Amino acid sequence: MSTSTLSEIVESWGGLIQTGPFGSQLHQHDYSEQGIPVVMPKDIRNGRINESGIARIPEGKASQLSRHFLKAGSVVFPRRGEISKCAYINEEQAGFLCGTGCIKIEPPEEKLRSKFLFYFLGLRQSVEWLERNAVGTTMLNLNTKILGGLKVPLFAPKKQDEIVEILSAYDDLIENNRRRIQLLEQAARLLYKEWFVHLRFPGHEHTPIIDGVPEGWEKKTAFEVMDVLSGGTPKTTNPSYWDGHIPFFTPKDATDFAYAHDTEKSITEAGLKNCNSNLYPKDTVFITARGTVGKINLAQCPMAMNQSCYALVAHPPLNQHFLYFALVDGVEQFRSRAVGAVFDAIVRDTFKLIPFVVPDEKLITAFMEHVSPMLAQIDNLSGQVRSLRKARDLLLPKLMNGEVAV
Repeated sequence: MSTSTLSEIVESWGGLIQTGPFGSQLHQHDYSEQGIPVVMPKDIRNGRINESGIARIPEGKASQLSRHFLKAGSVVFPRRGEISKCAYINEEQAGFLCGTGCIKIEPPEEKLRSKFLFYFLGLRQSVEWLERNAVGTTMLNLNTKILGGLKVPLFAPKKQDEIVEILSAYDDLIENNRRRIQLLEQAARLLYKEWFVHLRFPGHEHTPIIDGVPEGWEKKTAFEVMDVLSGGTPKTTNPSYWDGHIPFFTPKDATDFAYAHDTEKSITEAGLKNCNSNLYPKDTVFITARGTVGKINLAQCPMAMNQSCYALVAHPPLNQHFLYFALVDGVEQFRSRAVGAVFDAIVRDTFKLIPFVVPDEKLITAFMEHVSPMLAQIDNLSGQVRSLRKARDLLLPKLMNGEVAV
């Protein structure tokens, strides 16, 4: 088995390492609600493209940038910031555009399988090499020259395929569980909307409407029905506060579905005592309040939280799970009231402006009887996804260095 740099592979056998379009080629006014998706660094999560909230440009504008289209098998990197992550483009995402803040790699498949390269780039040693060679102190930056200097093992194509087959089996199970989570959450959200937005709840035919709401319901504000609690960050210059066993939730850790568990950072007991965050219990609702406003999650385990979020605790007769679905359904009310000169933000007083209707307690109980089993399944499937990722990530270096034979 020999090694070669990415640049040598591309130059000798074909392929491509290319930066996305320059800022002068793609402006803010080019974006629209419909059209061709444009992959930005924020869209790269867990080795895939997260299409929730992805930016788009009209097809006419995209056709002018056709050299930046992504193909099935393209590998996409952020150019700056979180350079440790990358995404593999699947067949459904072929035709997306590589955004200004990204670099795409298209290796020559006959020599270097793109999926094998994707897995190799996920190795700790690959990530550490890129971080050592990136430029910048405040924010790490990559370019095509740096990325092209990474040395890659050139196994025989058959062995590359065998390694990919083993690792892809884990990814297929992860994706299957992710889709099951998506369907379960979608079903629960639709039920909430049916009962509490469209007011087609059991017995609605016989329930009179009084002052705009069904009899027995109360009109309040979000601030009146929940505690709005703050977070804080321990001093980053004190190493004794960091890399402990307490997950530290920030907007970067927000997920598209109910539960958040894995966090980029963790803190110690000393860190918790020396910041403005409590240790919030499982099922605390987190809402991101700055920058990316309105990402909502349930804590899947006890967590601390930074100052860019709020922790929300429901007042009876509401409970945490009902509060989660109510906030997810009404999140646009928060986003529309976000303010700020540099970036959007919501503050505690924002909750006083958000109307919140509290249904009859019996109806809340009936709703929870339907959705609690769904949330329990989501909780369980989320745990399986974490276990599969851990097993895959433990196996990855062993396959690459030959410790596990294929």
